[in-house]
Amino acid sequence: MPVSFDTIPGSIRKPGAYLEFNTSLAVRTLPTNAQSICLVVPLDAGATVAANVPTQVYSADEAKTKFGAVAAEMVAASIATYRYVAISCVGVIVSGSTEPDLTAALAATAQGGFTIIVPAWFSQTALTAVRTHIATWTSSMEQQSILGVGAVTTTLSAATALAASLNAGAITIAALPGTAATARQVAAAYAAMIASEEDPARPLNTLVLTGIPVPPIASRLGRTEQEACLANGVTPLEVGAGDVVQIVRAVSTYTKNAAGATDVSLLDLTTMRTLYYVRQACRARIRLRFPRAKLSSKTPAAVRGELLDVLKKCEELEIVENVDDNADALVCERSGQDVNRINAAIPADVVNGLHVFAGRIDLLL
Repeated sequence: MPVSFDTIPGSIRKPGAYLEFNTSLAVRTLPTNAQSICLVVPLDAGATVAANVPTQVYSADEAKTKFGAVAAEMVAASIATYRYVAISCVGVIVSGSTEPDLTAALAATAQGGFTIIVPAWFSQTALTAVRTHIATWTSSMEQQSILGVGAVTTTLSAATALAASLNAGAITIAALPGTAATARQVAAAYAAMIASEEDPARPLNTLVLTGIPVPPIASRLGRTEQEACLANGVTPLEVGAGDVVQIVRAVSTYTKNAAGATDVSLLDLTTMRTLYYVRQACRARIRLRFPRAKLSSKTPAAVRGELLDVLKKCEELEIVENVDDNADALVCERSGQDVNRINAAIPADVVNGLHVFAGRIDLLL
């Protein structure tokens, strides 16, 4: 690529040595993947924060003062599970026993950089509103990275029915029937544990939701019920050694494609988190390297080189794999319709989690 300048004109004639600073090549690493939670909660009568105003909180007591009892309950559950969680709340005015409209509150979070949304209501109506919000703001135009988190503490059938009604790769529902904790507390704790893992490809298996009461033995999900959860888009929680609640395997609610066929492409929550991260990393690199670039015949190759470097660095961190094998599929070309545009196809062979080991023991006499 030819040398270009931002501040030194090409027309100067006075003798001298002129140097400018260029920072567009400075960053060669991948972006971080910090996570933050926003809880959508009802406002109590004495709340000190106005409705639809996302506000960061640092303790359950602060959440109670600013928002109310439900906020305090959920914040306490999150912090008990992961004490360093970055957590905010946005309040909703609830009139009577009617389930509130979450649209305005969710819209208020759109520019806040939140990566995990947890509503205080887990009905199909409430989570459908979350799904709509996420679909809007994680689209190819808005490009945010958001997950929705919910929980069910009643029955397995209720959990699978809710998951089927959502069928979204960016929404995950945890099931822990029989626990003394509220569904809000379980969801908040689950969200905090997701936020604690910044490596998007690393499974959440066995991680503990500290502070969540274990259900009685008769209510716990057995092996068959856990398999039913995982086949129907529900994350089962189980009781591990030491009487703690653990994640069995974190999955999304997406189980069917648009044609109604079974689709496992977004089964594990790590897949969507990885896709979010790869998009973030590629976008950050292009914005760093080509903020004022010209589009010449050399530009597509330069862009491709940067994208390939991003993928190789992701491979080093075991976020994607087989980059060299898939390199031919990495295409950067000038648009045939817009003279100012480059189109790219970026292969992302995501690293999968090790969830199942199968072995055969051969008896030898």
